[in-house]
Amino acid sequence: MTPDDQSAVTAFLGAAGGEVIETHISRVFLSGDRAFKLKRAVRLPYADFSTPARRLAYCEREIALNAPFAPEIYLGVRRITRAADGGLVFDGDGPLVDAAVEMVRFDQAALFDRMAAAGWLSPALIEALAGQIAAYHDRAPVRGGGGAANMAGVLDINAAGFATSRVFSRGEVAALGTRFRRALARHAGLLNRRAAQGRIRRCHGDLHLRNICLVEGAPRLFDCIEFSEQLATVDVLYDLAFLLMDLWHRGMAGVANRLANRYLDLTGDEAGAGLLPFFMAVRAAVRAHVTATFAEGAEEGAGAAADTARSYFALAAALLDPAPAPVVVLGGFSGSGKTTVAEALAPRMGPPPGARIVESDRTRKALFGLAPDARLPESAYAPEVSDRVYARLGRRGRGLAAAGVPVIVDAVFDRAGRRAAAVAALSAAGRPVTAVWLDAPAETLRGRVAARRGGPSDAGLAVLEAQLARGTGAIGWARVDAARPVAAIVDEILALPAAAAAV
Repeated sequence: MTPDDQSAVTAFLGAAGGEVIETHISRVFLSGDRAFKLKRAVRLPYADFSTPARRLAYCEREIALNAPFAPEIYLGVRRITRAADGGLVFDGDGPLVDAAVEMVRFDQAALFDRMAAAGWLSPALIEALAGQIAAYHDRAPVRGGGGAANMAGVLDINAAGFATSRVFSRGEVAALGTRFRRALARHAGLLNRRAAQGRIRRCHGDLHLRNICLVEGAPRLFDCIEFSEQLATVDVLYDLAFLLMDLWHRGMAGVANRLANRYLDLTGDEAGAGLLPFFMAVRAAVRAHVTATFAEGAEEGAGAAADTARSYFALAAALLDPAPAPVVVLGGFSGSGKTTVAEALAPRMGPPPGARIVESDRTRKALFGLAPDARLPESAYAPEVSDRVYARLGRRGRGLAAAGVPVIVDAVFDRAGRRAAAVAALSAAGRPVTAVWLDAPAETLRGRVAARRGGPSDAGLAVLEAQLARGTGAIGWARVDAARPVAAIVDEILALPAAAAAV
């Protein structure tokens, strides 16, 4: 497409005078109740839209990949053709000049980046989003190829991407690249095992907040990568890591940790949790070079874009830094606030996205194949069933700790034998353990349990009264006053030495 053609297409799509949204590879024209996405006539190391035929083919590919997951948004492809009078029309008989994806226009306030900025990403919405992503990955086609080789290819593309701008010096790019290669070598075995297990799939590929929107009250993933099978054929956790990195970069560590935990709850993919910091680092580097490329060609806002690119670059470097991965076991009667404390504590433990929370309530529901908010019969709380639940908590916690993942094991632990077994299991991973008992007055516990609405716990007042009547015996764990604000409790736990008592 000549510059004149490009200008004509821009004028044609912008004739209605609506808003235009620009990225480094596309322009989206908002007009009435429709949006038309035009691919820029660019040739980059990872995308070639240099001819009208290529742009048409990639528009068709975009519809094929996105419409099944967001049918409310994607309408089809419109060919932009030359009319007899030399003007441009949609889907005429004349020569092809360009192509556009036609979409239903939605309120930009429904984009998750806008919702994040407004503070509207509620726990319920994040749980729904985790479900959408888990379902997307479950349906994604499995692809062959080695896991480590796949990530090596991503690092190659990143190196080529950095070369398209002058935001970063050759020296700092080379230094970061060396660190990435070393990290890849450390993770190669696990990456290859995950490939053999079918964890490499044809994923979304560009799963950050701006590519998620709220449609009729439900999250919808859209605008997946259509232009590069290599970039989109990745480990499912690498796909998730883009969104986790985006949230972390925005200072939303708690939201990122909640999303990671709920996704792992749904998929059971805990074996790869130790890869998340590395995957997030690669994603930060992707965003750094993409933003730098945009800054290079931007007519306005180039300086701000370059600053943003540098912030992503700094995050990538920080994510590659080694960080301790603490292990905490958290006990207390029903109503002591274990879940609330764990969720506030987890984002502050270890490398991003923080600690994996292993909860007894969710583990028990999963044992029976039920959703966390389903209710179990009384028989599901028989002592022999609880023994199985606690044994599973110990195994999961030990496996995560052995893999270098920060972990919180959260359960009542009102029996000395279960406390001792938990500490023994976690200590067997060769990591120091901090064991905490959350203390609160009985009346405080009763008030909290009576006020509960929803959530995975089935414990009511009768359960609490039974716990109080039975007691705990002597507790050698660090006792923390749980009647205080959560922030104070978390600060105290983080300051405790990592040396647990046996019971």
